[in-house]
Amino acid sequence: MIHQPIAALAAAFVGLAALTAARAQTLDKIARTNQIVVSYRESAVPFSYLLTPHKAVGFSVDVTEAIVDDVRKTLRKPDLRTVYMPVTGQNRIPLLVNGTVDLECGSTTNTSTRGKDVAFSINYFYAGTRLMAKRESHIGDYAGLAHKVVATVGGSTNETVLRRQLNTQRIEADVVLAKDYAEALQDVANNRAAALALDDVLLYGLRANASDPDTWEVAGEALQIEPYACMVRKDDPAFKRLVDGTLTRLMKSGEFTRLYAKWFESPIPPRGANLKMPMSAALKANLSARSDRPAQ
Repeated sequence: MIHQPIAALAAAFVGLAALTAARAQTLDKIARTNQIVVSYRESAVPFSYLLTPHKAVGFSVDVTEAIVDDVRKTLRKPDLRTVYMPVTGQNRIPLLVNGTVDLECGSTTNTSTRGKDVAFSINYFYAGTRLMAKRESHIGDYAGLAHKVVATVGGSTNETVLRRQLNTQRIEADVVLAKDYAEALQDVANNRAAALALDDVLLYGLRANASDPDTWEVAGEALQIEPYACMVRKDDPAFKRLVDGTLTRLMKSGEFTRLYAKWFESPIPPRGANLKMPMSAALKANLSARSDRPAQ
């Protein structure tokens, strides 16, 4: 039988070894194992989603593959193996921190709070709360909500910023709270509300997948801009430089703009839906600024 103090010491040693391995420099780890583990989301259209049970596609998947190509060139390992691992909103950060996953590119918002645990790349998307309404309603901005009902999802950041905007502009409007996106959309479809307030990328996705997308219009300025970026392990400047270098190359060459048009302004698989979402002013500006600044 192992004495309790020895057992405790052994457990502590194992834990320290695991933590040390997780904190090993990413490029060294990849070179040693001859594989890179990248994550993907299963239903984050159009960033990353499953086309078949074993095939993920999307804007961030294409960005991930460009980064992996640069890792191969940097390490001079053309036969480097890529392992794809599905993640959720709950486990994406822990799996990166503990060394299970080496890179996460998806719809993750770059925040100062998350920056205490991970490092973020150059921002490659900006989301913000906007409105969607039927074209016939002619609601072009928040002032158009005066004396009307606007729907959003209860407990969301969208609810918070919507109420703040209404108060700031002194707009008298009733806010109704739905349990999810589908219910909120139905409130507007069935004329229980005049407009829907959500993240703009979600609104464009809902419109693209509606049975009659041309009857809907996304309107209003974007509120509370939230940048999306790739996540890498903290305190690993060499790997962050590589990831930022890939994004810089894509942005300077025009390839990033082409990828954006492919996934946000063109028909996408499997049904050929088109989000028809033009690049935001914030993202256009960051193609030159290439900032990794977190959400404020």
